[in-house]
Amino acid sequence: MTTRVDHLVTSGTFALDGGEWEVDNNVWIVGDDNEAIVIDAAHDAAAIEAALGGRTLRAIVCTHAHNDHIDAAPALAEATGAPILLHPHDLPLWLQTHPDRTPDGPLTDGQELVVARTTLRVLHTPGHAPGAVCLYAPELATVFTGDTLFQGGPGATGRSFSSFPTIIDSIRDRLLTLPGDTKVRTGHGDPTTIGAEAPQLDEWIKRGH
Repeated sequence: MTTRVDHLVTSGTFALDGGEWEVDNNVWIVGDDNEAIVIDAAHDAAAIEAALGGRTLRAIVCTHAHNDHIDAAPALAEATGAPILLHPHDLPLWLQTHPDRTPDGPLTDGQELVVARTTLRVLHTPGHAPGAVCLYAPELATVFTGDTLFQGGPGATGRSFSSFPTIIDSIRDRLLTLPGDTKVRTGHGDPTTIGAEAPQLDEWIKRGH
């Protein structure tokens, strides 16, 4: 049975450091007709559950713990029985949104998640958040980057828990080393490829300073 990537866009509010912004989030569902994982349960647990179409949900993977990427995670976990996985460095951010409900398990650098006979390797890519991770699926020629890398540049680093030099190091060392034809599926907006983004690294560094 073929592994596929399903895409859902949900809308809601991103809140941090006293500000609020209306945002559209990409929710990625990786699996086959029988089982799947969800990457970033954003805003609307019912819509995500409907998109699963009755498949067994093996895990809810959080690329980081900004509220717009995790706000629907507990409700989706309750509805499906799936565990919520988060890098421990993002627990302080998680607790800002869900103070009474901790994740069910950790994500660690190099960890491999297998769904529908497809392996997704966890890459710890701090910068946008301390526990930010990307998920690289070589068999799908895809990396799910959350808010670490977008079409046209790195994720924002102007708020609490973020660091521009750190995100540049993460992108240079962990992402731009992937094959150029790797599709970059982002936390917001349109996809891109590693090959399209790599030549822009020096320009991002200049802009960031």
